[in-house]
Amino acid sequence: MNIQDDTTSRALAVESVMGPPGQEKLKEARVLVVGAGGLGSPLAQYLAAAGVGTIGIVDDDTVSISNLQRQVAHFLEDVGRKKVASTAEKVLAMNPRVSVEPHPFRLSSQNVFPLVREYDVIADASDNFNTRYNISDACFYEKKPLITAMLGMLEGRLTTIRAHETAADGSPNPTYRCLFPQPMTAAAMTAGNGRQLGALAGSLGCLAALEVIRAIVGFGQDLVGRMLVVDALTMTMSTRAYAWSPDNPLNGVNTRSAE
Repeated sequence: MNIQDDTTSRALAVESVMGPPGQEKLKEARVLVVGAGGLGSPLAQYLAAAGVGTIGIVDDDTVSISNLQRQVAHFLEDVGRKKVASTAEKVLAMNPRVSVEPHPFRLSSQNVFPLVREYDVIADASDNFNTRYNISDACFYEKKPLITAMLGMLEGRLTTIRAHETAADGSPNPTYRCLFPQPMTAAAMTAGNGRQLGALAGSLGCLAALEVIRAIVGFGQDLVGRMLVVDALTMTMSTRAYAWSPDNPLNGVNTRSAE
């Protein structure tokens, strides 16, 4: 592609988002944000700023003072409040035309399916693999696109899962369990303890919001089969390809042959 073609394609992409058709898609969209912490705070706020019509927020936790350096939807006066209530308040202050649906409970294998079913796009900003597996499995069975982000001390990762769809060549799209057959070890990807950089959490939350917007409006190349890695130590961003595994339990060979 030459420079002129690239400029034209980028201009069309901007128009698809900022023009009336794109804005209408955003207005009609229902997005579920799982987690109202370091990733979910900026994610929900930027979705509201973009004009997403309905934002669901699920989190069972309360705000603590150690959260404030990275969870930008919560202020000092919010300590002790439910995170979903604090986030909803900030989202509505930013854009009162948004409909916010707080879900102040922990996701489980029992309640995740009916909740996921209510939304068009799921944005996973949770902090543990049990929740990530529950969400990704539900998205597969309910046929919902999933944007999932995870945060370490100096590294963030982001990808899109569309395991219920196939690639252009007819091959299965990878599932979250293709990418992570087993949970990462704490040494490989530490989460919790308030040790994440606030600016890194904010950056990755913004990138997750961008990927959600892309999923709603439909432009450019998404992160299906690619994991975006943001490294704060080397100040680099890179993508790592991953593929469908025939051994995965959702759309693997044994599962597909049994259908």
